[in-house]
Amino acid sequence: MREIYLDSAATTKIDKSVLEAMEPYFTKNFGNASSIHGQGRIALMAIEESREVIAKKLGAKPEEIYFTSGGTESNNWAIKGFAFANKNKGRHIITSAIEHDCVLNSCKWLEKQGFRVTYLPVDKYGLVYPEDLEKAIQKDTILVSVMHANNEVGTIEPIEELAKICHDNNIYFHTDACQSFTKVPLDVEKQKLDLVTINAHKIYGPKGVGALYIRKGIKIEPWLHGGGHEKGFRSGTENVPGIVGFAKATEVTTALDIEQMENLRAILIKGSLEIPNSFLNGHPKLRLCNNANISFRFIEGESLVLRLDAKGIEASTGSACSSHSLEPSHVLLAMGLSPIDAHSSLRLTLGRNTTRDEIDYTLEVLNHEVENLRKISPFGDKSPFGGKGGKYV
Repeated sequence: MREIYLDSAATTKIDKSVLEAMEPYFTKNFGNASSIHGQGRIALMAIEESREVIAKKLGAKPEEIYFTSGGTESNNWAIKGFAFANKNKGRHIITSAIEHDCVLNSCKWLEKQGFRVTYLPVDKYGLVYPEDLEKAIQKDTILVSVMHANNEVGTIEPIEELAKICHDNNIYFHTDACQSFTKVPLDVEKQKLDLVTINAHKIYGPKGVGALYIRKGIKIEPWLHGGGHEKGFRSGTENVPGIVGFAKATEVTTALDIEQMENLRAILIKGSLEIPNSFLNGHPKLRLCNNANISFRFIEGESLVLRLDAKGIEASTGSACSSHSLEPSHVLLAMGLSPIDAHSSLRLTLGRNTTRDEIDYTLEVLNHEVENLRKISPFGDKSPFGGKGGKYV
């Protein structure tokens, strides 16, 4: 049976060039970067060279890049570390209702520590309105955190405009760019970003390594205490092979890859919407090059994922971090979908190696399995679209 991987928003296969770059640091150059002998110096040099590569990709300075264990740690550190370092200036934070769980749960934890959090609404496409941010700002607002692109529906947020509003009001701006990094232009200087979260495993790099960009001069508390690694801001022995792989992974995705994913995504969306009672979730244009999130009414998304898996197609219903939850997607609910429609969603996310043949096969299987599931659905097939194909909503 063939295997078609359409869950690249969850993770990606490590690229061969990345694996080759990492290999010496598992075996030959295995030193601890804190050691002062030859092996330690080699490890430290590898880390600093990697820091330069990643900084250049972000338009940042190398000393503004701090390595972490991944996106979750970086988001926790950005929000909690900034909040506690600046609590004397204010205790109000603003985020959006569709953030990743690690951002939302960090904010909920801060609420227990005496901070106040405003959760901005989004429109039916998952977009944050800049005017809503302006209205939410209070005298003691210190930080705004809005993701660059949503991990479930792929909508790309107007972070440059949001950051400008923040700076006009002497407020700092953080964005979670794990899904957008290397797919959407990101320049911390041009876009005036203060804190940016990125990670490796979404871009054909290893799992367990990420980074936080912290604009020089920003006050932030360390979240991990120990031996004073990363200039005292993030203790813990550095993951040298992971960091080297992370840097190499930033070079993997090309402009041609992005164009190919956009073209195949368009074919996938068009073919999916030809299935009756289907509709696209997320913005029809302002979306990640590889994301197609479709709801198929009168069926349950988890059942469709299992049916596709049985035919060799690997997909999801939303965030991999929430895949074992029976609750409907908080992102889709915030966009105005009913719980039933939210449960009917399917997220298909392409990779740089996805082929047209794989998309054609997926659409063939998708048509067949949706039809079969509707035959046994307790909802019946009462089409609000008169039995015609789906549409952008």
